[in-house]
Formats: sequence, C-alpha cells, structure tokens
Amino acid sequence: MIKSTVYISAIILLCCLASCKSAIKPEELYGKWKYTKIEHPNADPPEMPAAQLQSQSPSIEFSKNNEYQIIWGGKILSHGKFTTEGMNIRITESMPDGTTREFPFWVSELTDKEIVFETKGEDGSKVTAVKE
Repeated sequence: MIKSTVYISAIILLCCLASCKSAIKPEELYGKWKYTKIEHPNADPPEMPAAQLQSQSPSIEFSKNNEYQIIWGGKILSHGKFTTEGMNIRITESMPDGTTREFPFWVSELTDKEIVFETKGEDGSKVTAVKE
C-alpha cells in the first residue's frame, strides 16, 4: 500500500514538473525574430496568406536595453520598451503623440530558435517567429 502511494505521488510530481514552464528571461528574447505565421482566430480567413506575409517581411527585435521594435513592410510599425513577467512579455508602446499604451504578449512556446506569442481579445492574433 505504501509502495503504491509513493509510486502515484511520484507520477503526479513528474506530471506537475513537466507541465510547469519557467519564467521568460529578457536575454532569451534578445535579437531579431522573423514572423513565419500570423493567425487571427476571429477573422476570415483566420491565417494571413503566406505570400502577403512574405512580401511584408514582418519581424520583432528585442534589444539588451529592454527596447523592442516591430518592422512591417520595411518600416517601424511599433516601438517602445518591454519587460518579462512569467510567460508574458509586457509591451509599453511609444505612441507618436508622446503617450504610451501597455499590453501583454502571452508566450506559449519559446526555444532558442522559435517563439509563439499571442494577444487576446476581439482583434487577437497569434504569431510564430524564428530567430535570425
């Protein structure tokens, strides 16, 4: 009986450890990430066509001074500061009028070569990007 209790406890512990993700560290993000897929779950069609994505060549770059910029069509679409918080990247976007707005990117996957992040809400999107 004790042996089976220890066995079951070990299985539960291993499952918990396998499902836990460590918090994102800013240095894991540093560099340029080229978008390879953009999905908009509430849009029709839900995925941006590959030809359009390729022609715009979007990317996001995170720098060591905790700044970011999003490039779209060869121009800066968005820029500002970022911080990490658990599995979120908290963006503080600098607006043209000098104000800022904040929003999170929820990261569902992060390796040294690929990141998948998304925004929630009506206009939410999910982005897959590879590190250049």
